[in-house]
Amino acid sequence: MKAKILFFFLMCVSLNTFAQEEIAVERYTAHNKGKFFISWGGNRDSYTKSDVNFRGKDYNFTVADMKAHDKPKGYHIDYVNPANMTIPQTNFRMGYFINDHYSVSIGWDHMKYVMTQNQTANVTGYINLPADQAGFIYNGLYNNTPVDMSQGGAIEGGYDKGVTNPNGTAFLMYEHTDGLNYINTEVSRHDDISKWFGLPNTDKVQINLTEGLGMGVLYPKTNTTLLGMERHDDFHISGFGVSAKAGINFTFFKYFYLQGELKGGYIDMKDIRTTVSNEDKASQHFLFFQRIIAVGGIFRI
Repeated sequence: MKAKILFFFLMCVSLNTFAQEEIAVERYTAHNKGKFFISWGGNRDSYTKSDVNFRGKDYNFTVADMKAHDKPKGYHIDYVNPANMTIPQTNFRMGYFINDHYSVSIGWDHMKYVMTQNQTANVTGYINLPADQAGFIYNGLYNNTPVDMSQGGAIEGGYDKGVTNPNGTAFLMYEHTDGLNYINTEVSRHDDISKWFGLPNTDKVQINLTEGLGMGVLYPKTNTTLLGMERHDDFHISGFGVSAKAGINFTFFKYFYLQGELKGGYIDMKDIRTTVSNEDKASQHFLFFQRIIAVGGIFRI
């Protein structure tokens, strides 16, 4: 009888110890379902050349193969200064894990798109502005005509015979710098690859791969000086975008992470506001490529 009691006692102790070991092995980072995440970061951007059409009451022309670049701020306190956080090129994202491997999120990619001013681009179309407007010096028909886009530039072989404009009026200054705002939703997959690097305790350091697809709207504040006319200076829904991304995520002490991403996509803006007149519009489409570094947190509520 004593032997049976001792055996029963040892079995209880063993089962309790085994259960404790199982609980100890179950780490916070083992499962993602039900977790929320939020991140903030910065980006650098590249764009393909774009044909941009400008149209209004007295003009309709297309600038072919417009070159553009981003407008980086570099290492700057504004990235973490609440009063100026929207000035640099930034990325905000928040989301929810619907299971251990998939999340849904919404985000704001604050890119900046600046037409390269020091370029000569071919223009096709017509301009017929009233003589009392500064841009009337560009009046005429254009048939793949090279135009110097620099401020106070000249039409090469065009209507002013290559002479610098006497009133210094730029043919075009064009940028989405406040900014090229891509407001989007994404579905992403996440895979823990910590074991590839021999990391035994993922609650201290965890490495994940992530890939995703997104789509959304473009809500830019376009800064355009077009033929000397007064610019439109307000946010406006101008089109849509689709995107794909791939990245690597380093999670530290269960709740904090650093993430690097490569993200590319297609943007189509058919309704860009350019001047104070509702009749004046622009349209363009192009590909973009982002390099993103973000910091964030992941948690359960």
